[in-house]
Amino acid sequence: MKKKIKKYTKEIIVFFIFMTIFANIISLYRSIDLNKNSLNIQYVTLLNNIEYTIPKDKTIMIHFWATWCPTCKLEASNIQKISEEYEVLTIAIKSGSDSEIEQYLKDNNLNYRVVNDHDGAITDKFGVSIFPTTIIYNRKRDAVFSDVGYTSTLGLWLRMWWASF
Repeated sequence: MKKKIKKYTKEIIVFFIFMTIFANIISLYRSIDLNKNSLNIQYVTLLNNIEYTIPKDKTIMIHFWATWCPTCKLEASNIQKISEEYEVLTIAIKSGSDSEIEQYLKDNNLNYRVVNDHDGAITDKFGVSIFPTTIIYNRKRDAVFSDVGYTSTLGLWLRMWWASF
């Protein structure tokens, strides 16, 4: 019995390692078309016309998501945790009115900064077409990491930490 448990445990671990590698390869492939130019946005308008100036000399994560995206919903708590320690700006693509997005945030206990991209114009500038997508910029505003699809809190935290140097 112990041999079977050991064998199955080993197989499960190998499976998860393989799936993690596979998911990262897919994310890398999907991120090829993203706009990797330096971040040249100085300020944005958040929900309810609140102006947010993007800080200079700080690492920032820009996260593209949608209320209708099931993977985005799974990843939302990860983004929330990162936003408590780092600069995070999220872009909600075609997700309804400001009040609908605010209700979504409230229902899911989220309070990060959100730009309502009603028509997808901001998202198009970044070349984003798959959700969720995350782009991390270093202090010089250079894109240093991009992920397409789900990313764990640890994965996001490590990328933000690394980009801070």
